Amino acid sequence: MSEPKISVVIPTMNEEASVGLVIKEVKDAFSDEIPIEVIVVDTNSVDGTREIAASLGAVVVEEPRRGYGRAYKTGFEKASGEVIATLDADMTYPAADIPRLADNLLSKDLDFITTNRFARMEKGAMGAKHRLGNWILSTAARVLFRVKVKDSQSGMWVFRRDVLSRIELSSDGMAMSEEIKIEAFTKLRAVEMPITYRARVGEVKLNSWKDGIGNLKFLFSKRF
Repeated sequence: MSEPKISVVIPTMNEEASVGLVIKEVKDAFSDEIPIEVIVVDTNSVDGTREIAASLGAVVVEEPRRGYGRAYKTGFEKASGEVIATLDADMTYPAADIPRLADNLLSKDLDFITTNRFARMEKGAMGAKHRLGNWILSTAARVLFRVKVKDSQSGMWVFRRDVLSRIELSSDGMAMSEEIKIEAFTKLRAVEMPITYRARVGEVKLNSWKDGIGNLKFLFSKRF
């Protein structure tokens, strides 16, 4: 029986300092027997992000519409693998863990795996303000939707491509990260697994207060 193809979707915006490192780490994680594709969804980078990604064999998709969720939706549409994995382009997530997570997905007959960054967080990987915001959002998700998720904002997921037809994703922004988990844990066979979370390479793009408040509002609007 042949191994299922895995599509790794990576959204980017001005990540020339790190995108090459991430793509190389993805490729080094897999043996030649496992077919993979790397899809970089770029949202108007003005540096060398697209050129670096293309030179390393990634499929580069240009997405002029802004939004974290919009970039992922576009990447999912382009993905041809039976399994989809997601990563940020800043080296914070361990691409080397994708084969392990994919093996758990398939061997345990799961639909969706999200990851818990707080289980093995390296020093300096996340500031106190970001930690507090994540705790507030994760607690709100657990209370409002009764989902057993400790890290509602993690951006590393591994899931079967066919689940996209069984969930509804309305957010095009940062809130899509929590929305996909809520949908998965209420409708599918989903679990959360620990990963090592590292300090990022390059400039921070997240606006902690604006994005955090927006995500909290989204949780209440989705619930009520």
